Amino acid sequence: MPAPGHLRPVPRRSTAELIADQLRSAIMYGTLAPGDQLGEAELAGRLGVSRGPLREAMQRLVQEGLLRSERHRGLFVCELTDQDVRDVYVARLAVERTACELIMRGNRGEALARLTPALEALAKAARTGDRDAMSDADQDFHRTLVSCSGNGRLERMTQTLLVETRMCLTVMQKVYPEPGELLDEHQRILDAIVDGDEERLLELIESHLMDTVARIDAEHSTDA
Repeated sequence: MPAPGHLRPVPRRSTAELIADQLRSAIMYGTLAPGDQLGEAELAGRLGVSRGPLREAMQRLVQEGLLRSERHRGLFVCELTDQDVRDVYVARLAVERTACELIMRGNRGEALARLTPALEALAKAARTGDRDAMSDADQDFHRTLVSCSGNGRLERMTQTLLVETRMCLTVMQKVYPEPGELLDEHQRILDAIVDGDEERLLELIESHLMDTVARIDAEHSTDA
């Protein structure tokens, strides 16, 4: 991993990548809602791009599982069920456990420097009680956590998984922990990194993510 302040080439991003980022964001925040059909001509006009890179961007999102293709009908934003949410969290656990292992064997100081402001942002959101702001800050903490692993593939996997998580906000809001509880869970994760306690860190990550699955199952049982 390059030392802080080390200069390295800046990656050039294609138009398709930039379009894909915008589409992910629109899906994440509901501008493109689950079940919506994507009209190629209309989207190209709104984004001010040609259809070639737009098609490439949309195919990337099909491969990521955010869009689905229906023969003779077109592309639609995927609709996620409670089971999909469970699957997302199990996948997130696999990715974030690996990221935590890499952090503990790498630069914990960098992780502390980057996760501290992410935790402060979560604390600020928790004080407002705004569930949307808390969800954004929560996801930013986990995105930063995985980024601190230094593994680009884990980061790309996390990007898709967090979009899917945010798509399920209606389901998630029913089971979202209280602000103080959420903040405490993330503080303990950061404390474990500071203390160099890998075993405790892995236990905390697992309980933090799988507790959400347990809450969803409990909510589903109540509704039934």
